[in-house]
Amino acid sequence: MSTLVHPNEALFSGEKPFPIIPSCEHFAGSEKLISKALELQTTLGPVFDITCDCEDGAAAGTEKEHAQMVATVLASDLNQHHMAGVRIHDYSHHHWKKDLDILIPAIGDRVAYITFPKCTKVQQIEEMMGYLKTTATLCGLKREIPVHVLIETHGALKDVWEIAQLDWVQVLDFGMMDFVSGHHGAIPASAMRSPGQFEHKLLQRAKSEMVAAALAYGVVPAHNVTLDLKSSYQTYQDASRARNEFGFLRMWSIYPTQISAIVDAMKPDYSEILDAANILLAAQENNWGPIQYQGELHDRATYRYYWQLLQKAKITHVKIPEAAASAFFG
Repeated sequence: MSTLVHPNEALFSGEKPFPIIPSCEHFAGSEKLISKALELQTTLGPVFDITCDCEDGAAAGTEKEHAQMVATVLASDLNQHHMAGVRIHDYSHHHWKKDLDILIPAIGDRVAYITFPKCTKVQQIEEMMGYLKTTATLCGLKREIPVHVLIETHGALKDVWEIAQLDWVQVLDFGMMDFVSGHHGAIPASAMRSPGQFEHKLLQRAKSEMVAAALAYGVVPAHNVTLDLKSSYQTYQDASRARNEFGFLRMWSIYPTQISAIVDAMKPDYSEILDAANILLAAQENNWGPIQYQGELHDRATYRYYWQLLQKAKITHVKIPEAAASAFFG
């Protein structure tokens, strides 16, 4: 009797697995907001990441104390799921290296990712990445710490295909507000909101280019925030458009009620989950050779799609049929 082969072994041999991470990234800057976000993560479950913000969160002159506070909170019992990352200061700021000097020795073994903001060329990211790697090595860390890169300048967009190829890069984030500001009034303020943010030609071009580069190199593209804090429906609509029209697989939240709206908008459709479960179970029984399902041919190309979809369903807490859950997730 043959042993059934798991999809991770059958489908990703010799390839880079696509990151399966939450579709929502919630920003928090102060100790109070970071702690509340961690408590909410414990309540809702690990369906969203938290980004602790050293860049905009620290008042001028308090950069050291702020980074130490972030390290202390993320090293505490509040951080149950180890699904919190940190946005450090940008390349031009005097404190970005010191951020890493404080954070990596303290929480390098548990920080979910490090975010690099406002770079204007790929060489800056390479230098920051090199310093991160050196710091991690000096701390005795064996893991690769995922890096998220904000694409929010003309230079970063110009180099986005090179940036997406860098090792350790897990996510490319579109920084809409800084990107719009960088156009010196050529893009109106209305384009920071819907529907303008999805319809202005320069923003369409920038978002499409970033998403294409990210997906070409196995990196997750993340969409910018919804500025409207009062309407969770507006957040849901923005997340839906970002996902279905532009191919974004993740989105930022800046207000607690936005989290569920983003997760709901980006989670897989249940009918697709049922198809995925049936197709993958049949494929596994056929040793991952081609099969027919409901009159259609399926092979390894579609198996990859449906396996990623099932993994996304699991991380967003969408129910997976029992037979598939048992076979693939134990």
